Amino acid sequence: MKIEILEKTDNIIRVIVRDTDVSLMNALRRISLAHVHCMAIDEVVMIDNSSILQDEIIAHRLGLTPLKTDLDNYNTPEECSCQNEFGCPQCRVTLTLDAEAKDGTRTVYSGELVSENPEIVPVSDKIPIVKLAKGQKLKLEAYARLGTGKTHVKWQPVCVSAYKYYPKITTPAELCEDCQKCVNICPKKVLEIKGGKVDVRDLYSCNLCMDCVDACPKKPSLIKVEWEKNNFIINLESTGALPPERVLQEATKIFGQQLKEFEEQTKKVEKQ
Repeated sequence: MKIEILEKTDNIIRVIVRDTDVSLMNALRRISLAHVHCMAIDEVVMIDNSSILQDEIIAHRLGLTPLKTDLDNYNTPEECSCQNEFGCPQCRVTLTLDAEAKDGTRTVYSGELVSENPEIVPVSDKIPIVKLAKGQKLKLEAYARLGTGKTHVKWQPVCVSAYKYYPKITTPAELCEDCQKCVNICPKKVLEIKGGKVDVRDLYSCNLCMDCVDACPKKPSLIKVEWEKNNFIINLESTGALPPERVLQEATKIFGQQLKEFEEQTKKVEKQ
């Protein structure tokens, strides 16, 4: 298997994976969604809430606020040595919020949450939590823990986890009178007319929709869109909780552990 990084930003990574099959790609996609740990607020203690929103609605909003995650210095609640339902500093982070509208209506944002660990904070300071009218207050304590997306979507470290076959496009050697139609109809602007013929401008953006093939009046179509059976492009977009490359690394690590557990169980069955 060969890997090549196409694009990497703070929250997005696109990778070409060659010489593999669809089962492996789907496993990585599902693991990154459901099994990679990240931090999220799990419990909220309301001290004072005179806002228009009920306690449960505010707690729900806080839970869905993505938090930056430190996987190396925190344990999951299941693996922590404390084995306490309230947690400990090794498996729990406390965040507090104390907001009041003194002069008029104001919006309380995620940036007003104060964390005991400056590394575990909301990924954005501009996520609205509640709007307070003059004289209203919101005071609370929130507790964040590690979890996985299979338990609740708030512990899902990615908002996009998808893959597609590596596209293969064959264009005609010469222009015909209708080539412009095929170029214009492409929703991703993959094709262009250059040097007197149809050229591929951005191969990696092709989503194999076949619109250009259907638009060609020639039968068979002069443009052919195919895919390479064992080559894929995987795209991950992080919520900001973890860098996207860390999500992919953790997914491969978890997949390896699952395969090892499966192998051990198989050996036990064979011995019986």
